[in-house]
Amino acid sequence: MQPSGRRLRDVEHHPLLADDNYDSASSSSSEADVVDGVWFIRDGCGVVCAIVTWLLVVYADFVVTFVMLLPSKDLWYAVVNGVLFNCLAVLALSSHLRTMLTDPGAVPKGNATKEYMESLRLKPGEVIYKCPKCCCIKPERAHHCSICKRCIRKMDHHCPWVNNCVGEKNQRFFVLFTMYIALSSVHALILCGLQFISCVRGQWTECSDFSPPITVVLLIFLCLEGLLFFTFTAVMFGTQIHSICNDETEIERLKSEKPTWERRLRWEGMKSVFGGPPSLLWMNPFVGFRLRQLQLRPRKGGPEFSV
Repeated sequence: MQPSGRRLRDVEHHPLLADDNYDSASSSSSEADVVDGVWFIRDGCGVVCAIVTWLLVVYADFVVTFVMLLPSKDLWYAVVNGVLFNCLAVLALSSHLRTMLTDPGAVPKGNATKEYMESLRLKPGEVIYKCPKCCCIKPERAHHCSICKRCIRKMDHHCPWVNNCVGEKNQRFFVLFTMYIALSSVHALILCGLQFISCVRGQWTECSDFSPPITVVLLIFLCLEGLLFFTFTAVMFGTQIHSICNDETEIERLKSEKPTWERRLRWEGMKSVFGGPPSLLWMNPFVGFRLRQLQLRPRKGGPEFSV
């Protein structure tokens, strides 16, 4: 039973648990290692989906480069479209990596100890939330992910295609990932259409280094992939931008949760996610990236490891 005057309530209202002190010394040393290292979820389904995503992007790059552009007689057409498509592919895969390997905002687990609770010096009637699954003090707008086995701050959803939750700290990279995949899909579809027109008007044996049947199969599969990728990522990009501008996660929208926080709407929400005023840096998935020395950190239990 909970002692009187210390019922459960959002920890956001307690000064010791505000955002500025989230990774403070109150967290355990093992949790600090996860924050400083590379976050990775050891989920079989998620790993397979992430690998499939990379293979599909590599396949699209192969078809665009070796089936459509290199055999082209127009040098500038091949160079411009090759550079553009490969840049979009690199940005998309880089955004995917940043989304997958960035801590989405995990709350330190196991910090709801008696000693830590006493150190908070709660006033009579002041209450906090405790997650019974990961035994952590649960901040406002945090939700528990059954796959990550952690409470995630501002959790939007768990996406198997990036093998991670989309939360407070990696939502920006997920938005960039969906945007660059959608753009590269549109580019690939346009190139496929131009290639079909070129082959129909000319000779199939001259428009590609591959045989006509193989060329047709490769182009048709790329068109199907482009349509599916564009549809999925365009919808996800739109819903993410809508959620950011309304300062409401997908979970909060589905649960119809009434906001108990001060909403940051439109540009304020965008600036809080992408950081700073509008600029080209918003489009850069490499912002804030730092190379760290690889170290093996043995851990007992838990779904994540750090390097």
